[in-house]
Amino acid sequence: MRINLLVFTAIAASSTLLANPLLAKAAPAKQEIAQAPTPQPTAPATPTPSPQPTTPATPKPTETPSSPTFTLPSNTPAPAPAAEVQVLVGEVAIKTPEGQAPLPPELQQRVYDAIATKPGRTVTKSQLQSDINAIFATGFFSNVQAEPEDTDIGVRVTFFVLPNPVLKSVNTEGTKVLEAGVIDRIFGSQIGKVTNLKDVQTGVKELEKYYQDKGYVLAQVVDIKATPEGNINLVVSEGVIEDIKVAFINEDGKTVDKDGKPVPGNTRDFIITRELTIKEGEIFNKNTVQSDLQKVFALGLFEDLNIGLAPGTDPRKVIVTVNVKERNTGSIAAGAGISSSTGLFGTVSFQQQNLGGNNQKLGLDVQVGERELLFDLNFTDPWLAGDPNRTSFTANIFNRRLFSYVFDSPVGIGANNDTPRINRLGTGFSFSRPLGAGTTASLGLRYERVSITDSNNAIATTDSLGNPLTTSGTGQDDLLLLQFAYANDQRDNPIKPSSGSVFRIATEQSIPVGLGSIFLNRVRASYSYFFPVKLLNFSEGTQALAFNIQAGTVIGTLPPYEAFQLGGSNSVRGWDEGKIGSGRSFGIFSAEYRFPVFNIVGGVLFFDYGTDLGSASAVPGNPAGARNKPGSGAGYGIGVRVQSPLGAIRVDYGLSSNGGTQFSFGLGEKF
Repeated sequence: MRINLLVFTAIAASSTLLANPLLAKAAPAKQEIAQAPTPQPTAPATPTPSPQPTTPATPKPTETPSSPTFTLPSNTPAPAPAAEVQVLVGEVAIKTPEGQAPLPPELQQRVYDAIATKPGRTVTKSQLQSDINAIFATGFFSNVQAEPEDTDIGVRVTFFVLPNPVLKSVNTEGTKVLEAGVIDRIFGSQIGKVTNLKDVQTGVKELEKYYQDKGYVLAQVVDIKATPEGNINLVVSEGVIEDIKVAFINEDGKTVDKDGKPVPGNTRDFIITRELTIKEGEIFNKNTVQSDLQKVFALGLFEDLNIGLAPGTDPRKVIVTVNVKERNTGSIAAGAGISSSTGLFGTVSFQQQNLGGNNQKLGLDVQVGERELLFDLNFTDPWLAGDPNRTSFTANIFNRRLFSYVFDSPVGIGANNDTPRINRLGTGFSFSRPLGAGTTASLGLRYERVSITDSNNAIATTDSLGNPLTTSGTGQDDLLLLQFAYANDQRDNPIKPSSGSVFRIATEQSIPVGLGSIFLNRVRASYSYFFPVKLLNFSEGTQALAFNIQAGTVIGTLPPYEAFQLGGSNSVRGWDEGKIGSGRSFGIFSAEYRFPVFNIVGGVLFFDYGTDLGSASAVPGNPAGARNKPGSGAGYGIGVRVQSPLGAIRVDYGLSSNGGTQFSFGLGEKF
């Protein structure tokens, strides 16, 4: 940091004081034996040289060529330097240069306290120089001279001192993020007093610390300009971002190859830079950059990343480079097997998480069997290019087949009392965008042809008791659903929350088309709340009590296979899937105590309760009543959580209120 505020280093020399702008009104200086250097005058000047002692040169003898000679070092010690002349001090005076106001008493005392030269003691030239340095060190003076003069009682030593001007104002230039009032808070106590360079430097350090504490780690005061009138202007370089670049790291940890060329990457630069809050022309902030790096890492495209800083074309600016090491984002897998329900089958799975370097995701899962073809082709663009609102887009085409836990045993279909399968063939798309901090909303459309089949993939219209399985009565329905969802997440940590809450609500409105002409509205809501506790001491880490309540209902036409299912790992633990009941409405309450065990392993104590709110008979055919399901039930137990790159692996052991037990597995927390 360069300072232009007349920073002095005292040396033994002779010169004039008139070159110093603060001494413009001072009389010409007297001959002194020691003084501080003066700044270079702004206009050409011819200084009067002071007499310098000279020593007659000793003529060198004529050199005669000779052979090289070697001389052993002499054991004779070097002569000691001559002792300085000491003189007796008879009087010490403190004065200002002629034409200047007398020195205030408090500053005179500062000088007397700083110097070692005292009446009745001896002094040397070196001692006077030390006193000059000590006076400068007080920070109050812009020029100091010492002048000895013989008197009858000894040497009178007069220190001519020029105090700094009274500080009138402190201003800044080059600031964009400096809050109002900071300069007054730091330097306000100095205004109206004689400028003290030490206090000014202390204020500068406090100002730079203010920037550091705010995250502006590149900010510094690069220049201090002062005027003879007592005005100080601080030139601040806050660390303006000149440019933002992206560089790719190879396996050797370098951003250039062996030929010195930049390492090529698959990901397009704008995929990275659009996640950054920092922009060109803004001030570099460490806290903002750390948050931005977390967002870039959350894309799931990189093994490692860091920030590099380099000076810009303007030395006061900085070029920010985001260095990233890409990971493998594509995978493909194949397999084969045999099943009693599908016979011989084969599977193929393809996943690409960074299609075209655009962070677009494409997935395809295919299962080909003797009696069926199942597939799921999906595409996601998490941020449509050019959209300032970060809108994402998802679309898929699918043919899925799952067992129904609404139509489960002991009542099946057909002569063999088979468990019905729900086959869904359809397509859909949705748009989602953030609305604010932790808030998102989505809107989509989905079409499905729903078929109820037996193990031979034959369409079934009723169960073995004659109850209808679809709304149309043909074993097939058409569902066209307009979907809307809203979420507000205020948790402190979305992966391992210890405080905060999250609220979600979703609704689906069907448009009556095709088979069944179904017209329904389904609403489902969930609210979770977390707060920190410290009940056990197995290990250091987050402990929290977590509560969740969720409910839903269907208004209008309700196909029986669309009823809410109760029981299972994502509903009421301790019960098998769907064994509590299925209803037009439902409510579930869950409570958990989450605690660390060791390292990546955590534990959970849980309690769940679910009810169909007495709505089982409102489902066409009353499938829950036909299977003697209770309609409500509770479960409690203990679980283990193992943190993995994919999230928390969940293993729970639950006991149900009807005396049953269940092990359940999942990925991620239940809520």
